[in-house]
Amino acid sequence: MKHFAAFLILALLFVQPTFAQEYKLLTPSAIVDVAAGTVIEDQQVLVRENKILAVGKNLIKENGLSADQVEMIDLAGLTLMPGLIDAHSHILLHPYNETSWNDQVLLESRAERVARGVGHLKATLDAGFTSLRDLGSEGAGYADVGLKTALKKGVIVGPRLIVAGRAIVATGSYGPKGFDLSHDLTLGAEPADGDDLIRVTRDQMGKGADIVKVYADYRWGPNGEARPTFSLEEFKAIVETAASSGRRVVAHSATAEGMRRATLAGVQSIEHGDSGTEEIFKLMKEHNVVFCPTLAVTEANAQYRGWKKGVDPIPVGVQRKHDAMTSAMKAGVTICNGSDVGPYTHGDNLRELLLLHEYGLSTLKTLQAATMVAGKLMNTIDPLGEVKAGYLADLIAVSGNPLENLGVLKAPGMIMVNGALYKRPE
Repeated sequence: MKHFAAFLILALLFVQPTFAQEYKLLTPSAIVDVAAGTVIEDQQVLVRENKILAVGKNLIKENGLSADQVEMIDLAGLTLMPGLIDAHSHILLHPYNETSWNDQVLLESRAERVARGVGHLKATLDAGFTSLRDLGSEGAGYADVGLKTALKKGVIVGPRLIVAGRAIVATGSYGPKGFDLSHDLTLGAEPADGDDLIRVTRDQMGKGADIVKVYADYRWGPNGEARPTFSLEEFKAIVETAASSGRRVVAHSATAEGMRRATLAGVQSIEHGDSGTEEIFKLMKEHNVVFCPTLAVTEANAQYRGWKKGVDPIPVGVQRKHDAMTSAMKAGVTICNGSDVGPYTHGDNLRELLLLHEYGLSTLKTLQAATMVAGKLMNTIDPLGEVKAGYLADLIAVSGNPLENLGVLKAPGMIMVNGALYKRPE
């Protein structure tokens, strides 16, 4: 019996779980300061649990630690920087050249869409994108809320995630359309109007939406053109209701009038902005509204229709994006990285950054758009998007200097999310 007890104790010792060390010391060759637009050499980063504790030299000694308390992460030859952020994504959609939006909403089961979403999240993290704003489940109810919960529990892997749930549209404006009206169809977002907007906003937040997405306009004009949906008063009701719970509102808008109403109502960001004028972008700047241009999805959709970039003339929709970006940069509005990924391949999120730069944004402002600017849109309690003490430890390391060449972002050598190493350096 004694021998059995001793054996049992020994066995229990061997099956006890091992815990990651509380502290991690990252020693890169350089660190990108995205706020200053400089590269700092000969500095270390000390991470405690999920936050950056300190940036500097001799951090083990300076913080009164012993070497056995700290996990050493050698990043020699790599440049450390904040993890990339895509502020406009749809994790429950996949490319439209595979399956149309209508067929995804109407024919794909919720189970299939969630299964695809799991793969989309992993592909995104593999690409070095450590945070996503998911702006609408597009007919999949609150499946995005469920995926976020699964991420938090460690059931699946993926980036930090905030979600919008169903999103809100004006009655009669959103799709799918063109079907026998005797059928009740699953819509891509939740319709509401007037006083009911307050109830729907509260209901969506109560069901787990971190952010409220509203369609300020949509293609519901007499000839299928984009027209404004909600009045300014309706918009304000949504924004005020969300603000009472500590949440912000984002607006899909492609018309100047829709953008104007959304801005005056107090939204946090405007997505797309295809017909934005310099005057509208100046108004956005005045009201501290961020612009997410979603260039990549527009080019992807044009390519699905047969456009060969660099060979064929620029399509009207793509030219509108060029014009909007020119006006936005001239007005000085804050631009974030938001790609609308989903209609094109998840994990290919870097396309948006490269296009932002191609359309005229400087390399530094492009990096800021995908880090410190987009970080503020994640609405986290602790700051996000810079390599600084007190910031959340969402970090990547790349081979080369992204301030000189954005292409080095394509293959991160190290990926850390919330202080946990997802990809270790080789």
